[in-house]
This record gives sequence, structure tokens and C-alpha cells, in this order.
Amino acid sequence: MDNFYIEDWFPLFMFASLGILVFTGLPVAFVISGIGIGFGFLGMAYDVFSFIEFFNIVSRIWGGISENMVMVAVPMFIYMGTMLEKSGVAEDLLECLNMLLRKVPGGLALSVTLMGTIMAATTGIIGASVVMMTLLALPVMMRRNYDPSLATGTIAASGTLGILIPPSIMLVLMSDLLSVSVGNLFLAAILPGLILAGLYTVYIFVRCQLNPSLAPPLPEGEAIHGKDLAMMVVRSFVPPVFLIVLVLGSIFAGFATPTEAAGVGAVGATFLALVKGRLKWPVLKDVCERSALTGAMLFFLFAGATVFSYVFRSLGGDDLVIDLVEGAGLGSWGILLLLMLIVFILGFFFDWVEITLIVLPIFAPVIAQLDFGHHLDIGGLEATEAQVLTWFAVLVAVNLQTSFLTPPFGFALFYLKGVAPKSITIQQIYKGIIPFVLLQVLGLILVMYFPELALWMPNTLLE
Repeated sequence: MDNFYIEDWFPLFMFASLGILVFTGLPVAFVISGIGIGFGFLGMAYDVFSFIEFFNIVSRIWGGISENMVMVAVPMFIYMGTMLEKSGVAEDLLECLNMLLRKVPGGLALSVTLMGTIMAATTGIIGASVVMMTLLALPVMMRRNYDPSLATGTIAASGTLGILIPPSIMLVLMSDLLSVSVGNLFLAAILPGLILAGLYTVYIFVRCQLNPSLAPPLPEGEAIHGKDLAMMVVRSFVPPVFLIVLVLGSIFAGFATPTEAAGVGAVGATFLALVKGRLKWPVLKDVCERSALTGAMLFFLFAGATVFSYVFRSLGGDDLVIDLVEGAGLGSWGILLLLMLIVFILGFFFDWVEITLIVLPIFAPVIAQLDFGHHLDIGGLEATEAQVLTWFAVLVAVNLQTSFLTPPFGFALFYLKGVAPKSITIQQIYKGIIPFVLLQVLGLILVMYFPELALWMPNTLLE
């Protein structure tokens, strides 16, 4: 081939290496950073990378991730969600919702969906949410003779809402990668997140209405009525909802930064555990240990992704991607659809952290240059670059919901199977998640076709 230089294709080889080495079972942070360092030395051999550039990576990690005040919110949001789980607040909430919806078709499944929506506004730790709801709800659903596929699909899908509905850890990370306001992203993700929850709710209600045998109702003898039910609502439903309103309301009203609001949430979750008499030393110790380990894992991934992305760009990765995209001749909408397809396919094999840290820095400059005409204009005003990137971030976030549910590496499926009764087969779980993956794709199409679903709230409340 004329004018073929192997060093021009190093960025493409980096992706190929990542796709292969991620299956070795090594920690992803080591794989990402190792590939970056390895290709840095390879670039030195071909005189397209210099050793001094490794020092730039250190300054980017220290001056970027370590000194970013928004990132301080991540461990505190993790602590808040873990404390609500370990202190039994979530268990009480599920029982309360079950009583309130006992006469509705599929009431227990709907309770799981609502609980997943409420708990999503406390934490973006999908593993914790899915495991918690599996342990709390699945045995009860099985005792009530719920269809195993409906039960497992509902739990897995509802547990993944925490990655989209704010205050989501993923949105905090996206705001840093795209250099857009985290408050804007939080507002932009609310309606799409609620739309997904609404689609789940409608699907469960209609399916159970048409086939009541899938979800038998709660026996009347187990129901709670009158004053006892009102007291249950006050004790179990109001406190976590009030905490969520306090955290998100303080951000949206401008009273607190996301970091400050995360601190309020962490203290509030601890206070709820204290009021319920469940703030014991073993609980506090376990919550702190799990929060520290999860936070350390995430920040190690951030550092590894910084190494990968810097070397990728230094080797000409940005130019290569732009050339490949422009050479495809797809147009703005064709490129957007192609990127959404790439993210969807990557979701079969990678976790959201890897996809976000690798895809966003590479494709964000491409998206910022695309022309969508007047499609993103809200209120007759031309969309800014920040609004385009906000819309793109929400599309990616909705798309990444599927990464937790699609085999062979759907992490929510593994979490669920790991703690589910032995009678639940992986085939039943796969069958159960198919309708919810289709609903997630429908949600993605709606946000893509109606961008005001993502842009109306930040444009209206923050103008």
C-alpha cells in the first residue's frame, strides 16, 4: 500500500489491544493504563512519542482528577447510597410501596420499579442496588408465585436506573470529561430517567393486566390498613424521599454545589440510620469500608483512563477518528446513529466506566462539530455547543442503561444471579431482560427525536 505508515494506525491498535486484554480478567484500571504506557514506549521507538510526555500524564492526573472539587462528590454519594442500603431504609421503603400498590396488577413488581427509581436518586452503585433488591424482593415475589422472568427482569432493569437518574456518579464523570456543568447534566437527565421508569411501569401494568397469573396480588390477610398504613408511610416513605428532595433541591436551587449537596446527603443518610436505631458500629464500619473500596476503584479507573486517552491523542487518535468519521460520508445524523450503535455494542462487553472514559473524550469533539439544523433549538434560540454536548451526554447515558442488561457481560445479570435462589436459571434472567432492553432503546429514540426532553429543564430552570 502506498504511503502506509504503521505508526499512523497505533490508535486503532490501542483499541484492538483493549478489546483483547479486557478478557484476561486483569483489573480494568491496570489494562487501560498498561496499554497506554506500552503504546507510549512503542511510539517512542517510532519517534511519534517522547519520554517527557509521560510527565504530562502525571500533571493531568494530579491537576485534573485529584484537584477537581466536583469529584469529591463521588465518594460521598457512594457513602449515602451504601448507608441507606445497610441501615434498612431501603427494606422499609419496599414494604411500604408494596402495601400502597397491593390492589394494582403487578403491584409488587411496580413497587420494585418505584423503589428502584427512588433509590436511584441516592446512589449510582448498580451492583449494590441490584443485589439489595434481589435479596429483598425476589424471595417475596417467588413466594407469591410471580413469573421468574418478569421478576428478575424488573429487578435488573430497575436497579440500573441509578446510573441515569441524578445524583448519578456517571453524570458527575461525564460533566468533567465534556467540560459541561454537572447541574445542567443533572437537570437534563431527570426527564429521560423518569421516562424509562414510566415505560417500565406501563409495561408491567399492561402485561399483568392482560395475564394476571404472572403476578398474583397480595393476600388481603397480609394487608395493612388505615392508621397503621399512614404511620408506615410517614416512617418508611417520607424520610428517604425528603432526603432526595433536600439533596437535589439544594443543587437545582443554587443553594449548594454538587459536592456540598453530597455532604448533606451523606450526613442525612447517617441521621436516618441513627433515628431508626440501626447506626451500629459494625454497620458504620462496613459502610465506610465499602465506600472507600468503591471510591478507590473508580479513581484508579479515572487515572488509568487519563493515561490511555493522553497517549491516544498524542499518537494522533483524534485526527484518525475524525478522518474515519468524515470519510464515511454519513452526515451529522448518520454519525450520531453510528456512535450510538458503537456505544450499544460496546455495552455487550464493557462496563459503563470503561465506555465513558474511552468513548467520550474521543467522540465529543466530533459531536461538537456536527450540524443538526434547528432540531436542538429550544424556544426559538439556536443551540449552543454546551447544549449539544449535554444532549449527547444524556443520549450516551440512556444508551449505557443497556450495558448492564445485555449478555454476555451484563453486570446487573451477574449481580442478580449471584444472590438469587438456585431455582432461578440464567435463561430465565435473559428472557426477562429482553423487553426492558427494548424499552431502553425506545427511551433512547424518544430523547433523540425529542431533544427537549433533555434540554427543556436546564434551559428553563437555569436561564
